[in-house]
Amino acid sequence: MHGVILIVVMIVTGGVIAFIGDKLGTKIGKKRLSIFGLRPRHTSMIITVLTGALITGLSIGTMTVVSEDVRTALFGMEELNAAIASTRSALEVATKDLETLQSEYERADAELDNARDEISGLKIEQQQLEKESERLRAGNERLEIEKNQLLSQNESLSGANEKLTSTNKNLSAANSELETKNSELNDSNTNLTADNEKLSNVNAALEEHTKNLREGLIAIREGDIIFRAGEVLASAVIVGNRSAEDVSNDLNRLADAASKNISERFGEDIDNSLWVYQPEFQSAVSSISTNKKDVVVRITAAGNLVRGEPIRTSLALYPNEDVFSAGEYIYSHKYEIKNSLDAENIVREFLTEVNHAAVERGVLPDPITGSVGVLEGTQLYDLIDELEKARGNVTLIARARENVKSFGPLRLNIKVDQRKK
Repeated sequence: MHGVILIVVMIVTGGVIAFIGDKLGTKIGKKRLSIFGLRPRHTSMIITVLTGALITGLSIGTMTVVSEDVRTALFGMEELNAAIASTRSALEVATKDLETLQSEYERADAELDNARDEISGLKIEQQQLEKESERLRAGNERLEIEKNQLLSQNESLSGANEKLTSTNKNLSAANSELETKNSELNDSNTNLTADNEKLSNVNAALEEHTKNLREGLIAIREGDIIFRAGEVLASAVIVGNRSAEDVSNDLNRLADAASKNISERFGEDIDNSLWVYQPEFQSAVSSISTNKKDVVVRITAAGNLVRGEPIRTSLALYPNEDVFSAGEYIYSHKYEIKNSLDAENIVREFLTEVNHAAVERGVLPDPITGSVGVLEGTQLYDLIDELEKARGNVTLIARARENVKSFGPLRLNIKVDQRKK
């Protein structure tokens, strides 16, 4: 708006001055005035030129006074060009700095993405470590419970040891008395030696006769034994806290399964009918039907059973309780391996100890073999092969592969730890 007003003022001023100059030139021309002795015509031209110059001067002066931009254009152009050049240089530097910052920003953004990925990985590792810590904490609690149990057993053993010490003192005194009596018996023994020589001949004859009788008895009794006393004919878990009729039906089905096992084992040439003492059977039915927990029932041979005799059985009842959970620690032991020949002996000894530990915790063993564990053949071979390659101190650690109840069987996972401690 300011520029428009300025232009209007300049136009008006120029028009006024031109009008005045025209009138003045016309008047001078009519009156034929002369300046500096010039002819009137030339004087009129000079007046016109001066009027145009005056218009231009006044226009430029007015614009210079009124507009700072005009003053800058007339008198500060070189300084303005220098400022523009300086600004352009500064702009180029700023542009380069901006490009550098942009590159650094992109690199920082990439590093930030990498850091985020690392943080995600660390969070996953942290979660895994927290789970492992929780598992170790539970293991420590179980170990603490076992430790308290062992301390209690140790106190009991200490008391028993004191009693044994006292008993040992008494035995020492009795031993002294026995030594005295032994001296007396030596004297009697001398007298009996002669009698013994006489009896030796008689005894030799009796021994020969006894040997013949024993061999005959073995041929009669042991040669046809089909079941040993306590041998399990069939076993199952029967749900408790039910009606006596349901429990009785389950026991009868178990007896049928035992008969079937006998037939499959010996064929059709043997009587597979079982004889169960009925008061014992009814007692088992009553016990199971009133028990709130499941019960392991085993039908076992009541004694050594000879072919041809009735198959007399007994019922053995055990509560089917949780013994081990999957992955739970069972037993560990450290061994020293000097050569590959030690591997099988170490595995045999370790499995025996694991078996004892499982039985002590409540897993029911086989009455004949005493075993409770199940170790797959490939796992056994891999374990022996790993021990054959190891040297020095190794620790074998046995854990339950799956949840185990009293009924079993106990399936094992065995780890070989060769870390130096």
